[in-house]
Amino acid sequence: MPITVKDYTWEETETSVFITVPLKGVQAKKTDIFSTDKYIKVNYPPYLFEVDLFAPVVDDKSTAQVGNGTVVFKLVKKDHGIWTQLAASSGGDKKAMIEKREKEIEKAQQRAEEQQKAAAERKRQEQKYALREQMRLEEEERRRVENAKKAERELAMSELETWKKQQVQSEIAKRNEEKNKAGETERRIEVAKEEEKKPQVRAQTTEKIEPPKKKSEAAKKKSSMFEDDDANMPAIRSKGKIEVSFTPRVFPTPVRESKLHEEEEWLKKQTEAMRAADIDDPNLSEEEKNPLWLKEKGDGFYKAGNVLAAVNAYSQAIRMDSKMPALYSNRAACHLQIRNFHKAAQDSSRALELLTPPVPANAAARCKAHVRRGTSLCQLEMYVEGLMDYEAALKIDPKNETLTQDAERIRQIIQGSTDNNGNDALESLD
Repeated sequence: MPITVKDYTWEETETSVFITVPLKGVQAKKTDIFSTDKYIKVNYPPYLFEVDLFAPVVDDKSTAQVGNGTVVFKLVKKDHGIWTQLAASSGGDKKAMIEKREKEIEKAQQRAEEQQKAAAERKRQEQKYALREQMRLEEEERRRVENAKKAERELAMSELETWKKQQVQSEIAKRNEEKNKAGETERRIEVAKEEEKKPQVRAQTTEKIEPPKKKSEAAKKKSSMFEDDDANMPAIRSKGKIEVSFTPRVFPTPVRESKLHEEEEWLKKQTEAMRAADIDDPNLSEEEKNPLWLKEKGDGFYKAGNVLAAVNAYSQAIRMDSKMPALYSNRAACHLQIRNFHKAAQDSSRALELLTPPVPANAAARCKAHVRRGTSLCQLEMYVEGLMDYEAALKIDPKNETLTQDAERIRQIIQGSTDNNGNDALESLD
């Protein structure tokens, strides 16, 4: 049976009440404090201090400090004034005090549930707002892309129309050139015919000299040959320009002669080597460049409770070696501690990608990665996806009772059978 503390002291002003409760040698970490706007309790076995306040106080603005062997309460009065006494009644009725205590505890639980529901509702409203903003941004991006495509189509059509007009003008110019060439050929034929007629005129003006028939026939034959050659002569070709473009390649060999798979592997290795050279800081020691050493440092930080330092150590180790699944899995555990659930899910997924093929040697690591990703998804209220990860972990470790219970709680959340939206299950998953 607890011993009631009566040697406490209290003072008051118009606005505040100060209560000092002695701890009587009990350690501060064993002290349990409970307070509402009308009731205060300090339990530090075997001692118990409780008081039903004379008037209500503002519980949110009141404080309690534990130290130097005492508990000091600073209570802010709801209504300013002098109380003249601390307790509502001076009697020592234990039954009434127990009823008062139970009533205040029930009121505190109801207030906590209301605050929890309000926080959950606020979170849902924030998620809805974020979803609407995301949809709006995606719609704007879609419109921007459509406008860009439309502008490109219009530009291509205008260029096509311009090209067609140029082709028509070029065809007209070509036909005019052919007509000019044909006219020139006809003029040459006429000139040749005039030249053939001149010897015949001279022969008619003389009395005795006659042009030989053979020569006249030869001239006619030669003239007909010129006429046939000019008529069959092709048109002069217009000038043109041929442009040749080559696909840029890292390797000098053509694509048809290359080995694409080997080249991609070589480029990947070169990229990793260049990346390692970029992070080769001369100020870092050889140990600080060792990913295994950084992993051990991160493990030490995590065990000591310095989660942010552990995240930095794991991130630096990943920069040095991005193929170690333990780095991603451990960093996922750190992100869970600081409630960065999106990054925790990403790191767990990356760890599972690297833990291939699934063999007994990496079964424990795969189980942890599934549990951490499932926990992250449940905290993001993606319960169906989280349950899938827990079931995958159970396939690896089917005798794990904790996993079985957590999976069952998630099923209850999905089926809507829990009374508090699954908050108890999520707390156990953490």
